[in-house]
Amino acid sequence: PNVTGTLHMGHAFNQTIMDSLTRYHRMRGHNTVWVPGTDHAGIATQIVVERQLRDQGISRHDMGPTPAEARKNFVARVWEWKEKSGNTITTQMRRMGDSVDWSREYFTMDEELSTVVTDTFVRLYEQGLIYRGKRLVNWDP
Repeated sequence: PNVTGTLHMGHAFNQTIMDSLTRYHRMRGHNTVWVPGTDHAGIATQIVVERQLRDQGISRHDMGPTPAEARKNFVARVWEWKEKSGNTITTQMRRMGDSVDWSREYFTMDEELSTVVTDTFVRLYEQGLIYRGKRLVNWDP
């Protein structure tokens, strides 16, 4: 789930399906693991934090004497929100009884995951699998 607030009924439905499938395959003797995680949700999370700032009469652009400092302070505020919201979501998942491996919990912006994404992107680019073309989508009929 995204760290934009709390779980909603759609999340609960999705979590129930994943939990049922994980338990079913586990009972059938398959080695299964459900790795829990939360997603930063990019712009959606930014909007949530900007609304909070607006309610306090602050703009993200006014959070520092320079644009770089303002950005740094804004990103720190987003991380604060992630900690609060992400903890709420994982607490809700635990209360639902999701059969996940909590020792492997991750967040999409964790440094290790971000490094893997960057390294993979570079490798795919070097292999010619990522390129600029004339199409706006990643397929060609």
